Amino acid sequence: MKVLGVIPARYGSSRFPGKPLIDLKGKSMIQRVYEGAKQCTLFEEVVVATDDQRIFDAVHMFGGKAMMTSQSHPSGTDRCAEVAKTYPQMDVVVNIQGDEPLVDFRQLEQLIKAFDDRETQIATLGNKSVSMDDLLNPNRIKIVVNKAAEAIYFSRSPIPNFHHAKQDPLSSYPYLRHIGLYAYRSTILSELTALEPTALEQTESLEQLRWLYHGYAIKVVETTIETPNIDVPEDVEKVLNLL
Repeated sequence: MKVLGVIPARYGSSRFPGKPLIDLKGKSMIQRVYEGAKQCTLFEEVVVATDDQRIFDAVHMFGGKAMMTSQSHPSGTDRCAEVAKTYPQMDVVVNIQGDEPLVDFRQLEQLIKAFDDRETQIATLGNKSVSMDDLLNPNRIKIVVNKAAEAIYFSRSPIPNFHHAKQDPLSSYPYLRHIGLYAYRSTILSELTALEPTALEQTESLEQLRWLYHGYAIKVVETTIETPNIDVPEDVEKVLNLL
């Protein structure tokens, strides 16, 4: 099985413009993500997919591989699909979020091994270490899965709702927090980018709800490895303390 790692990286993030190039103790965030991904020996190739010349140049400056992609892509998935077209020999494509500077190669290995099952179409990660702050934080995505460990729903809200819980909700239900790494069969990835957006996706601002709506199965691999991302400027200090 041949696996391609793609790191989508935009400069113009609405919540944190220029985020991929922020300095994290002497290295840009995109360099830390790239170097973390390269530690996974299951990748044939790792490529940064960007639409910004500054990011493209920064990646080449530290010796990484980058590809300029269309500025019209609405999501990182679409950016991954454009890169994947230039690597038709790849069986699986892994979407490595460009705001995960502490990405751990063991997480990536867990994700990729989900495709040892030939039925797996899409895979992602979930962590059962959930605090009440996580439950209430709309930037921390929660997942509900079925008995086959496939996603039923993703939400920015606490799901299931604990309004009627008779005890501490964290002790009454095994909440699962999403870790934003995705992997797709190459054939499935090209299909996903052709799907029309849905009201669910637009309401939650979560593109994976489009895939569920159209009937694709998302395998959720449980991991205990914690890698905090940088979503907003307030997250930077937490990552700096861990470096």
